[in-house]
Amino acid sequence: MKIGIDLGGSHIGIGVVDTDGNIVEKFEKRIVSKDRKNVKKVIEEYIIEKSNLLLEKYKISSIGIAVPGTVQKDIIIKSVNFNLENYKLVERLKQVLNIEIKLKNDAKCAALAENKYGAGKLKNSNRILFLTLGTGIGGAVIINNKLLDTGDEPGCEFGHMIIQKNGIMCNCGKKGCFERYASMKAFKDNLREVLGLDEKTSGKELLNIIRKTTQKTQNYLKINRIINNYIEDLSIGISNIINIFEPESIILGGSFVFYEEIFLAKLKEKLLNSNLLFNKRKGIDIQTAILGNDAGIIGATLI
Repeated sequence: MKIGIDLGGSHIGIGVVDTDGNIVEKFEKRIVSKDRKNVKKVIEEYIIEKSNLLLEKYKISSIGIAVPGTVQKDIIIKSVNFNLENYKLVERLKQVLNIEIKLKNDAKCAALAENKYGAGKLKNSNRILFLTLGTGIGGAVIINNKLLDTGDEPGCEFGHMIIQKNGIMCNCGKKGCFERYASMKAFKDNLREVLGLDEKTSGKELLNIIRKTTQKTQNYLKINRIINNYIEDLSIGISNIINIFEPESIILGGSFVFYEEIFLAKLKEKLLNSNLLFNKRKGIDIQTAILGNDAGIIGATLI
């Protein structure tokens, strides 16, 4: 068995994964604003604490960590959502944990997991586009069961393609990046703002508010405007990627999966019925990730 760690932009998930891709035991911690003031300390202490518990309980061969950002070998070169640069996380952890530790971009880890154990396994497609929609937007392209090779650079930074000239400032330093408009964080932040809610209002609570909102309620128009704007921005970004790679299947992961009933049908309709796709089609194969938010943990054990 192996330990998989998903170092998400807003949470840390740690789990033991067996040889069939099943999570045997899991811990999770939400990262809030106060944690970001000393985020390295928060990350290291939580990983060490929970990993030690699991190492005592199970026979573990290695640890894999899925990281949001640019990774080269054992170093996090850049993670804009954590404001980290040249962070030697593996070196820090190995001072305490005497075990093999590997790093890889989180979207690529999730893509590997979905391809081997989840939606990709069921599809049997030659070209799969995987997008993880969470705090940011990450992605990967799988061709004939292999990640697209982009050489020494990680590539597939779909979240940082510009969809709005001189748009909203992104953590990466550019303006108008896709993830500033179409990440789940962007959607939730916009929804909290129009409803007058603070960041402590969880994604689950927001989803329940949407479900309970009817045409008779005061917030109906506000919520629908945020949803429609989100779908429009998401459609623009995804259509650009489709026009480049023409994937046979598209898998959407991250916290987007919990909002499937709200977004997925609208997204398909927008892509098919608006003038976004260069090559027109009658149908489009888009589905949410089967492994959900566990894909990062499972995929981290496959690197």
